[in-house]
Parts: sequence; structure tokens; C-alpha cells
Amino acid sequence: MKFIYLVTLLFPVLLFSQEKDIIKGTVVEGKHGVAFANISVVGSSAGVAADHRGQYVLELPPGVYTLHIQAIGFKSVEKTIATGEYREKALDFELEEDMLGLEEVVISGTRNRVNVKKSPVVVNVLDAKLFNATQSISVADGLNYQPGVRVETNCQNCGFTQVRLNGLDGSYTQVLVNSRAVFSALNSVYGLEQIPASILDRIEVVRSGGSALYGSNAIAGTVNIITKEPVLNSWQIEGSLGLIDGKTPDRTLNVNATVVSEDLNSGITVYGMKRDRDSYDANNDGFTEITELKNNTLGTKAFIRPSHHSKLTLDFTALEEYRRGGDHLELAPHLTDITEQLDHNTVMGGLTYEITNDDKSNAFSVYTSAQYTDRKSFYGGLGGGRTRQDSISAANAYGNTDDLALLMGGQYTRHFKNSHDILTIGSEYNLSSTQDNIPGYNRFIDQKVNSIGTFAQYEWKPTEKFTILAGGRLDYVNVEGDYSVQNVNRSSEIDQVVLSPRLTLMYNFAEGWQFRGGYARGFRAPQAFNEDLHVSSVGGEPQFVILSEELETEYSNAFTASFNYAKNFNKLQTNILVEGFYTDLENPFTTVSTGASLPNGSILEEVRNGEGAYVTGANIEIGVSPSSRYTFQLGGTVQQSRYREQQLLFEADGSVQGETDIAIRKFVRNPNVYGYLNTNMRLFEETTLDITGTYTGPMTVPLVISDSGFMQLNKSNSFYDMNLKLSHHIDVSDNFQMNVYAGVRNVFNSYQDDFDTGATRDSDYIYGPAQPRTIYFGIKLGNLHNL
Repeated sequence: MKFIYLVTLLFPVLLFSQEKDIIKGTVVEGKHGVAFANISVVGSSAGVAADHRGQYVLELPPGVYTLHIQAIGFKSVEKTIATGEYREKALDFELEEDMLGLEEVVISGTRNRVNVKKSPVVVNVLDAKLFNATQSISVADGLNYQPGVRVETNCQNCGFTQVRLNGLDGSYTQVLVNSRAVFSALNSVYGLEQIPASILDRIEVVRSGGSALYGSNAIAGTVNIITKEPVLNSWQIEGSLGLIDGKTPDRTLNVNATVVSEDLNSGITVYGMKRDRDSYDANNDGFTEITELKNNTLGTKAFIRPSHHSKLTLDFTALEEYRRGGDHLELAPHLTDITEQLDHNTVMGGLTYEITNDDKSNAFSVYTSAQYTDRKSFYGGLGGGRTRQDSISAANAYGNTDDLALLMGGQYTRHFKNSHDILTIGSEYNLSSTQDNIPGYNRFIDQKVNSIGTFAQYEWKPTEKFTILAGGRLDYVNVEGDYSVQNVNRSSEIDQVVLSPRLTLMYNFAEGWQFRGGYARGFRAPQAFNEDLHVSSVGGEPQFVILSEELETEYSNAFTASFNYAKNFNKLQTNILVEGFYTDLENPFTTVSTGASLPNGSILEEVRNGEGAYVTGANIEIGVSPSSRYTFQLGGTVQQSRYREQQLLFEADGSVQGETDIAIRKFVRNPNVYGYLNTNMRLFEETTLDITGTYTGPMTVPLVISDSGFMQLNKSNSFYDMNLKLSHHIDVSDNFQMNVYAGVRNVFNSYQDDFDTGATRDSDYIYGPAQPRTIYFGIKLGNLHNL
């Protein structure tokens, strides 16, 4: 009996001390090693990461194990082995590229890292492969290639863009930078064109209110812009030239370099972009449809691991941008008929510290992020006239904007090992401060928004097939704002506490099949948003937006339901998503053109509460990849956006005979049908052809007639914006590769043909594709095979 007791005591020691089998091998894709692939033992915490060449060494006690091998951008594989068989020979693994992104790891749906197929919230990912295929220079160029997402240009003079999710305009979308809400209202006006696609690792899009944990403005969803991480030693230089309409040059130069320590405990990426685009006049009236643009960007992202279980990450980006539109760009702005000129100097960055325990069941992070923009502006001109008053108004149309966004917060995550449940709690403080001053028009915005948000969610997994995600966010919001234009003065003082609940469920009801459904409540407190900070021109006069005196908080109730089928058949990958959505808006913010002129001739628009509205529809996405040589993706949206009662868009002031109010139930600038196409073909081993494009259906677009100031509603044509790109990869050596490419954007020249003209044009009357037919070519140099 004593002997048995002694053996029982010594058995764990003997097991621990027994000689282990050493297994070596390489994880490859084709002829190339897969850097930092992860090899783990199923049902155990044992595992190892491959080095930058894909080579690994794994020590295990003799036995039979199932190994799981995964790497970013590749399909994961599993293999059951007996360790004794690989004592004298290598155990290599060959991975195949994940062409449809079905193995992506995302964070935007739950605020935690999770495989996209296991996320209870639908998350769509745009990666470097898509940005390359579409020859995207900035964030704005590539966002259209997801269902429910549409980027539109809103001004001929300055190129203001906004992203619409599920039929709602840009102010309903929360744009995040590295998962932090520091993309302010001012940045939303021009920022999508300011951030280069070359610095992006990926963009994660969450549609509808499933993103409520990120803040009050995430009613339509979130767009999470994630910059490149330092992964392995590399460098890259890219130069390209585009010719808009075959004649207007758009030049870009991108550089980036990464250094990572041999022990993988520290690394840094440095990136930069220089862009120089000439202005473009589509109808030869002497006024731009595409602005002159000069952009310089420099940034970095770095990390260090103080210990095996902690990580400190820093990111920093500086943007300098000049843009100008109108006429006579060679003259000083106040000597022209119409000019919009913006000088932006923006810095943004963040610091995050993460720490976990040994088995990673507890994770805690603290973070802070900030963004500051100094903007010099000119909105005005002589308006086609040359009177003394015109000259005085033009000379005083210069302005200045100071914009600050600050975020501080912390998050704790608990992974329950026995049940696989996850608890997430956290708190954030947000400050947004904007001062926008144009003295010549007596236009002044002084707005501060302070908010404290506390969020919590519990991810309950009673079975492997069923997940419920329940949570919410409690926000205290304080808004203090003073708004004035000429003799009109308004103020806003809001103190409000709002609870935004969220419930999502996911059910894997058959192999490859998933059902997801969810509800979320959101809100927007009365404050100036992106469109309100933009100044357009009508009739040669500036058009300003101001908040009404009785503006109340807007609320939303969002419902979603989706069926997703994703399965691999040997090398064939398939993915089909059908998603229905319904968002109800209470007291929706609507912009009404008052038809009234201010004492200096400026035109006034007012933000008021509507009587209620809803957006409903369906998103569809189909992806097929029979091999790594061919990928086909197609997506689209069918929707309706309606006010519950006739909504006033134009309010007649009686100054013009025959002028009447204009009301409508449809949302303007909102097509009922839109979609995208993305096809990649490897014609030869190193030559690829990309065919991409978007479709925009007809929509109602308002036009303010310059002679009378009266508004009319026009119906646009549909647009097919198709693109072709041919690329060829050259391996000069193991450490030096080249990629040469050429292509055509908007092959069919599907472009707006009824722009308003002259100095008195309505600069907001612009819709459809951002550019006419554009040819481009470029070269990329570096030391990465997937250049």
C-alpha cells in the first residue's frame, strides 16, 4: 500500500521529467515560409510560434496529439500525429491562402479578439488585398466594397465626403482609429480622404446598432480603421501616377519600413505618404469638380513587451493637407468668384497597455488616445460680382478652426475556462472641443462635449452551437455649445444620462450555417456634426447650418437578423450572407433650407427634429473561391429610407413670387439599390487581373436654383463604376521583389453630366462616382513576397 502511495506521489514528477520528443518543421505556403504561424495542441495550452522563416521547434512528451496550425490570411489546418514518427524527420505543414477572409480575427463586434466566424455580431473586413485590387489611395476609395456601405462626395468646391451605413448619413456612423473614438466631427468632413490606404492593416465594419458599446453616435454602425502592426522586418516603396479623364495628374509616393527584434518582444513600423493631385473641371466652366489636393502623412506604430504577459503599444500619425476648389486657383482666394480652401494640420495617436495572467483567462487594458486639428479656411469669393460689398465680404471670409478629441479608458475581460463564457466591462471618458470662427460672416461655433460611458457585456455560451451576447452602455453626456451666424444666435446646454442596451444571439443550426439576430438602442445628443461644420455655396453666397432652438435628443431602435453559410469543400471556399435590418428613429435630426437670406446675403439652413423615420432593407453578400487563382465576391443592398410623415426640406419665406414649401417622405441622396463586385484572377503564376466595381441606383438629389434660391428635387441616373487592374510580380532575389501594375478606374466613364455651373452654382449638387475615367500605373519595391 505504501508503494502504491509513493508511486502516486512520484508519478507527476516522473511524467514531467520524462524525455520529450522534439518535433521540428516548417510552415509554408507554396515555396515561401509563413512567418509567425501558430502551432497549438488541441485541448492543451501547449504550443509554439514559428519564426519569420516559418520554422518551428515543438517539445512534447511522447504520445498522440492533434495539432492546430493557423496564421493570419491563411486557412487553418489540423493534423493528428504520433510524436515517435517525427523524431528523425521534419513535420512540415502547407497552408492555403484564405481568399475570402473566413479565418480573420476581428475585434470590433465584441471589443475582444475573436474569429470572424465565431463573432455573434456580423463583422466585415476590408484588407490590404482589397485596397491593392481597387488601387485605393485613401480610406474613402475602398470603403464601398462591403454590403450596406456607400461613400459619397458632397461638395464640388472642397470634396467633402461621408460614409453612409445602411441608408443613414455620415453623422450616424462612429469612425474609430485603432478601436478608439477620436475621429471627431470635423475629421469626418475630410478625414476619410486624408488617411492613406498604405498605412492600413484592415478596416472592420459593423453595421447597425450592434456596435452600441462604442458610443452614442454608432446608430448606423462603426468603421474601425486599424493601422499596420510591426510583424516582421520589411521595407516597401511605392510610386503611382493617375491621369483623371486622361489628363489631370494625381501623383502618390508611399514608403514604410518595419523592424522587429529577434525575440519578438519589440517592434516598430514607420510609414509616410506624399500625394499631389491637380484640380479637375468636368464641364469647362472654369470651376472645379475635383479639388486640388496636397497631402503629407508621417506616422509610426510600435510595441514593446515588458514581460511575457504584457504589451505596451504606441501609435502616432501626423497629417498635413491642403485642398482648394472653385475658380482661378492661381489667385488669392478673396480675388476669385468662388473658393473653398482648407489647410489642415492634424496629429493623432494613442497609448495602450495590456496585461494578462498565465492562462490568459484575465485580461486588463488601459488606454488613452487624442487627436488635434488646426484648420485654416476660406469659404467665399466675389460671387460673380465686383461690387464694393462683394470685395469686403470676400476679404473677410478667412476662418480658423481648433478641434480636439480626447479619450481615456480601461477594459477588463474575464474568460471562463470551464464554460467558455466571456465577461467584458469598462469605462471611458471622452472630450470633444471645437471652435470654428469665420469673423467676416460672424460665424462662430464654440462647442464642448464631455461624456463618461460605462459598458458591460456577457457572452454566454450554453452549448458550442449557441451564443448570447447581452450588455449595454450607460452614458452621461454634457453638451455646452454656442452657435452664431450673422444676427442668428443659438445655444445648447444638455445634461443627460442615457442607457443603451444591446442583445445579440448566434445559433449554428447546421454545419456551415449560422443565424444571428440582435437589438440595440442608441442616441444622438443635440450638437454640431460633420455636415454642420461644412460650408457650401449657393448663388455665390455661403450656406451655413445652425441648430434650431428646440432641438431634442434623437433616439434609435435597431433590429437585425441574418443567415450566413460559410464552408470549405476541399480547396473551394464559399460564403453567403443575407442580412435584414430595420432602424426606427425618434426625433430624427433633419436639415431644412429656410430660403431666407441673412443681412450679408448668406443662406441659412437649420437642423430640426423630424416627426419620426425608419430605414429598412437587406444586405446580400456572395463569395466563391475555387482556388488561390480565382476569387469572386458580389454584394448589394436593397433598402427604403422614409420619414413617417412629410418632412420639410425647403421653407419658403415669401420673398419670391410663386415660391412654396417642399416636403418629401423619402430620404434624399439615398438610392434604394446599390452594390459592389470584386473579382481577382491569377492569369499566370505571377500575373493577376482585378475586376472591381460599384453600382449606385437612382436617387433623389436636391438642387437649389441660384437665381431664386428655390429648391427643386431631381432624380439621378444609375451608375456603373467599373475598374480594371493588371499586376505582375517579379522576384529579383530572396530579399528584393518588384510589382508593376497599370489599370483603369471607371472604365465606362459613368459620371455625373448635369453639374450646376458658374459662380452661382449649388456646390452641393454632386453625386455618383468620385472620378471620371482615370488611367493609372505604378511600381512597388520591397522585400515581401506578398508585395
